[in-house]
Amino acid sequence: MNQQMNMTNPSASPIPNNNGQTFNVGGHEVMDVHEVLGGLIGAQEQYMLYRPHIQDQELLHILDHQSQFMADQYNIMVETLSTGQDPSKPTSSYKMNQNNNVIYGLKPSQPKKPKQSVNELTDDCISSFMLGLLKTNATALTTASLEATNPVMRRVLADSIPNFVEMAYEVFLYQNKNGYYQVPVLQAQDMQQIRTGFSKATTGQQPLM
Repeated sequence: MNQQMNMTNPSASPIPNNNGQTFNVGGHEVMDVHEVLGGLIGAQEQYMLYRPHIQDQELLHILDHQSQFMADQYNIMVETLSTGQDPSKPTSSYKMNQNNNVIYGLKPSQPKKPKQSVNELTDDCISSFMLGLLKTNATALTTASLEATNPVMRRVLADSIPNFVEMAYEVFLYQNKNGYYQVPVLQAQDMQQIRTGFSKATTGQQPLM
């Protein structure tokens, strides 16, 4: 999917309201984007808190890579919100370093319980925190993009959704290969029945009147 913004699309021109004021964004989207930007600030600040506690260099690289990318996305959104026009820097696609190999099935593990000290936090804990933040921000971006009336703001928000999906998937893959996030499966017969339980719709026919 090409997430690069189509900069040839016309920007939203300010339109006067009944009081002679000009706007190129709606009140609802301003509040939704306010939520998005607040979430991005929170994610970046929490990433800073996590950094000193990470032991695995691979997870540390993921955190730093994602933090820098989120900062760029944040700046693009701030500029777009303030002007309603095409940002000076277009959106881009996040490139993760993980492969797409998923380990399926469950292995015996110790029951989990809340940690009693910051010193007990592990890479398992921190990567779970990161995944939760990314999922939350992906949801907020989706909601805001559906409410946006300004075409540029809508494109910026919509283009950012796949990036947060990709970042969340990167963290999941890291967790999965380290045994932090196990993927259960159903019995083979049940899996097959569900996967073959649908057939394609007939297309190309005129609807009956």
